[in-house]
Amino acid sequence: MTMQKLFIAFFFMISVFGGAAQPVEVQYDYNAMGDCIFGAYNNSKAPLFLHINFADLENTSFNEPLPYVKRLNPGFTNLFTLLRDPDGGVPRFNYELKVYRSDPMATVDLEFPYLIPFVEGRQVKVFDVDEIDGFWGSEGLDSWSATGFHAQPGDKVFASRNGVVVELAGAARSGDPAGWYNTWTNAITLLQPDGSLFCYHNVVNSGKSIKVGDQVYAGQEIGQAASGTDNVTVLIYHESMFTKYPLFVIPEFVVDEGEQHILSSTTTYTVVHPDEIRGLEMSKKERRQILGKKR
Repeated sequence: MTMQKLFIAFFFMISVFGGAAQPVEVQYDYNAMGDCIFGAYNNSKAPLFLHINFADLENTSFNEPLPYVKRLNPGFTNLFTLLRDPDGGVPRFNYELKVYRSDPMATVDLEFPYLIPFVEGRQVKVFDVDEIDGFWGSEGLDSWSATGFHAQPGDKVFASRNGVVVELAGAARSGDPAGWYNTWTNAITLLQPDGSLFCYHNVVNSGKSIKVGDQVYAGQEIGQAASGTDNVTVLIYHESMFTKYPLFVIPEFVVDEGEQHILSSTTTYTVVHPDEIRGLEMSKKERRQILGKKR
């Protein structure tokens, strides 16, 4: 059988904007046996998540777990192979594609110990966040959760958990809004290992020490509280293929003697960054390099 190749270019969508942004290309090749081998190119600088749904299959079967969601790191990712039915002809199929910026099937640990994102030893107080206007564009959210910290301009801000930098928004936004993770200015967003997103609002990376695509680690300095602000607001969320709006997480933070709690506005907390918490999602090599530990 003659080798054939087909490239399908499509754009990922976000319901709040309804527009198109950077393309992801899905490729499939027929090999000499008539099997169909799928792969995908992520042309952006940050990981994305691809959902493929086959509506019709002839002369083949799709044997991957459903729903099929695959993380696409920048560059090329192998997906799966549709094996040709030995008693049938060339595989034929129809499918739908959608790309998400977070894992729409994320398994979130609601008791994960997050670090308070300020310098160790500092006394911090939180406040009840009354609104997050503009976070999801002009369209309101059914429900949401956020944690607000009192802060001063220039306060150092640290990663609460490991993650990949997926967006750095300054005092003004530019470019196609369909490519934005939210509409906030002065915000840093990280993709966490569980597929959720952690957004730090009123935070800037003025020293340009990090860039989109960088891996950062819990306890690593990622920026500073923006000029003119009196707070840093953080929220954790992820998109879902089953809901119109993203799902939000109420985080538990490590405090004082290493205990973890959902923070209360009536309590003052001492910031701690225990190595055993920082190292939870590090490899042995990373713990040696970053924490100086031999474990």
